[in-house]
Formats: sequence, C-alpha cells, structure tokens
Amino acid sequence: MAVTQFGDVRVERCHKRVRAVLAGQTVADSRRTLLVWERPYHPVYYFPRDDVRTEFIGEPTRTERRDKLGDAHLHALAVGEHEHPEGVVTYPDSPVAEIRDHLRLRWKAVDSWFEEDEEIYTHPRDPYIRIDILPSSRHIRAEAGGVTVAESHHPHLLFETGLPVRYYLPKTDVRLDLLVPSDTVTRCPYKGTAEYYSLRVGDTEYRDVAWSYRTPLPESQKIAGLVSFHDEKLDLVVDGAPMRNEA
Repeated sequence: MAVTQFGDVRVERCHKRVRAVLAGQTVADSRRTLLVWERPYHPVYYFPRDDVRTEFIGEPTRTERRDKLGDAHLHALAVGEHEHPEGVVTYPDSPVAEIRDHLRLRWKAVDSWFEEDEEIYTHPRDPYIRIDILPSSRHIRAEAGGVTVAESHHPHLLFETGLPVRYYLPKTDVRLDLLVPSDTVTRCPYKGTAEYYSLRVGDTEYRDVAWSYRTPLPESQKIAGLVSFHDEKLDLVVDGAPMRNEA
C-alpha cells in the first residue's frame, strides 16, 4: 500500500513481521501491520483484527474523542493475571478508513515487541529515520565552570535524522574522576539503553550531563563505551568554535 495522508495523520504498510508478547503468549503476529503516524514524532503499529488473539481482548470499557482519528474505543488486554485495563485501542468509525478494521496495542501493555526475530524497544522504528556514525579528527572540548572535563581529537560523530549532531568521545579522553553514575536510564529503538552520568566540578553538580551506551544495538556498535555530553548543559567547543547552547 502506498503512503496515505489524512491531514496530519500518515498511514503506510509495514513489510516486516511484527509480534507482541504478553505473559508468554503471542497476542499479535502479523506480516500486514500498518505504521500510523498519529503524531509527527514516530509511528505506532496497527494490527489487522485477524492477526490478533481477540480472546485476550475485552469489550470496550469507554470511548474517547480524538480530533484526527475519531472515537477511540478502549479495551482491556488480559492474559491470565496479567491485565492492562486500556491496553487496546480501536477506531471502528474512524474517518481514516485504513484503520477501521485494525487494533492498536499500547506499547507498555505487552512485555515484548519483535520485528522479525529481533526484539525492539521504546517505540516502532521509523523507516525515515537514519543514523550515521562516523569517525572524525575534529577537536572536541567539553568545559564546565571553566574546567575542561573532556578533550579529544578522535571523536565519533552521530548524525540522526531531525536531531542535533552528537559527539561521542573515548573514555581515555574524558575526566572520569569528575563523573558520577546517575540512576537515569533512557532507551532508544535505534541505539539501545543509555546510562547517564552527572558531573561534579568543585561544589557544583551538573545533573545527567553525559551518557554512554555500554552495549548498543547492532547498528550503533561504533559508539559502544564512548561518552557524549549535552551541549545544552555545558560548554562544548568544536574545532575552536563554541556550540550554541539551547537549554
């Protein structure tokens, strides 16, 4: 199916096999899912009704009005004692005709998601997002409170569609004695799980100013173990030119 546009809503056929698993049961398994951009940030999956184990889905418990998609019918999703009270959304009378016979499983209502045989995290991958990680000889310096906390001529530059360039530095070029592990963890469907660090310079603490991917996803292996800094939270100088701080 070609891309279909309904105002701000875009619908496109996904050619990957997509599965959703809850409590050891595959509740949805389809080679005919739709990618639907309800919002511009990233798509969500919609499954054909025939590819969903509907015995795990209850009758609608309530309805919400959605400006772009029509009336959203909210259903419980339950496998044994594992239940999400509003884990499934349907739009049987939507003005977007392609989704009327489809169901959307909310991401956190199931335990695991798979594209083909690879588990994915956070949200579906957007086919229009690209990541390039390139080794570079640019001179990168990170400063906080007038103190140089990292300096390198061997960064890797990560270019991700629609986002600022991020500079990943070898740990040997970072003042690790100034970094304090944080409890903050974020997940990205393209890079994996990031562990964060705060920075302590004198009596000042810069919260969650740096992050690293210990074991990134296969397509992002080049940044494994490297450290990147928020130029929004400290001063980052690239080839002698200060980066614009937009915090």
